[in-house]
Amino acid sequence: MASKIEFVEFTAEQLRHAGTITYRKMFGEYGIYCDGKIFGVICDDQLFIKITEAGRRICPDLKEAPPYDGAKNYFLVEDVEDAELLTSLVIATCQELPAPKPKKKKEKK
Repeated sequence: MASKIEFVEFTAEQLRHAGTITYRKMFGEYGIYCDGKIFGVICDDQLFIKITEAGRRICPDLKEAPPYDGAKNYFLVEDVEDAELLTSLVIATCQELPAPKPKKKKEKK
């Protein structure tokens, strides 16, 4: 079951104070980014955030689950209503994640 765009937009709006939040359709679901850095995915109208030590400190009781079959575990955030906690989690997570690699320019033939 694909995620509804309304859920994706609501989640992005909840995170508006974390930085520039964008999302991109990926394989029928969505990747979600903060300031150009992918920090999670939205699958089946559920938010999954990459696991980091900072995330564990902020939300030690978050469940871990794979967003889709064959994926590694992410934090499963079941309460996207708490914008303040969600924002803190995303900011801390993104601080631990590596910067995105610069895109290679395609050479003209």
